[in-house]
Formats: sequence, structure tokens, C-alpha cells
Amino acid sequence: MDGDADAAVESRIRIGWNKFRQLVPFLTNRDISLMRRGRLYSSCVQSSMLHGRDTWPVRKENEVALQRAEMRMVGWMCNVKVTDRVPDMELRQRLGIDDIILILQQNRMRWYRHVLRKEDNDWLKRCMGYEVEGSRPRGRPKRTWREVVQKDCQARNLNREDAMDRSRWNKLINIGW
Repeated sequence: MDGDADAAVESRIRIGWNKFRQLVPFLTNRDISLMRRGRLYSSCVQSSMLHGRDTWPVRKENEVALQRAEMRMVGWMCNVKVTDRVPDMELRQRLGIDDIILILQQNRMRWYRHVLRKEDNDWLKRCMGYEVEGSRPRGRPKRTWREVVQKDCQARNLNREDAMDRSRWNKLINIGW
């Protein structure tokens, strides 16, 4: 493994498709409301695609791959073809589901808060602050999980002190949902 999330994301997408295919009779059944199908999709397919996602140092390509897979499944559930040109947001609203990338970010921020609240001598918190010694290879360095989390914190205007107040943190990470 190179230290990036490519293999993990590809694997989780395959697992999501397998779960989706198992549930196709229910997810495409027109006798079941779109909202119920959306809840089933969210609890079974989306959750299996995002299993273990809290520590992925995702790149833009990974996010695009997740969104593309999700939107193909959502289109199939809503019986909408790409040529119908229905906006993604409208399809998600019909099903009552959130964007997979927003869920990914929210869960990552939840995990980060959990780690920040741990004792200073806890092994997990020490691992988060660990710096690998030595020179890095040439070229642009791989994106680390910490860099991804810092970017998420900047986007939501969060700091370490906010993590100590659970209700404030949850309110701030849920902005945009």
C-alpha cells in the first residue's frame, strides 16, 4: 500500500455494487416509495461503501469515483437515464439521501473529534501526531489524513477547542447537510 486510499476506495465501491445488486429487487421496485428505497440504500449500500472511511486520506479522484458509483446506483433506483439530464441533487432529494462525500467528511470529523478528546498518553492520539523521519521521495508528497482533516476544519471554521464541546462540534460539522 502506498499510503493513499486508492485501493480501499476501489474495494469499497466493489462491495457497494455487490450489496446494491443483492438489493436490486427492492431498490428498483416501484411499489416501494422512493423515500423507503433511499433509507434502505443509505443503511445498506452507502454504509458498506463507507465502512472504515474515517482514516482514508482521500484525494479528489477518490471522491469522484465514490460519487460516480453512487449516482449510477441512484439513477438506477429512480429509473432515470443519463440522457434525461436530471440534476444529481434532485435525485438525492427524491430518495432523501445525502451526498456520499458530505457523509464521508462528517464521519471523518467525528473521528477526529474522538481522537482529540483522548488523553495525551493514549496510543491513538500519539499516532496522530507521529512524524516519520527521513527524506521523502521526489515529487509531490502523498496527501496525509491529517492534511485532509485540517482542510475539512478550515472549510467549517473549526479549531481544537471546539472539539471539547460535543454539541457545538456536532452542530458545526452538520452545517451544509
